[in-house]
Amino acid sequence: MYLYVLLGMIGPWQAVIIGVALLLLFGGKKIPELMKGLGQGMKEFKKATKDETSGNANPQKELDSKSE
Repeated sequence: MYLYVLLGMIGPWQAVIIGVALLLLFGGKKIPELMKGLGQGMKEFKKATKDETSGNANPQKELDSKSE
């Protein structure tokens, strides 16, 4: 509970400080590339979890049946 309270209390000034720190660490040109990679990773993760829950846990089996 204590950890949730600490992490849940990020205000606007803390967000600005985090943004400035990221800008200083990675630079303005690298941040869009990082965000794009993060978005693609999230999309692949959602796709994998959706496939697993729908019963398509073995995509190789599905590919083999399509090629025949």
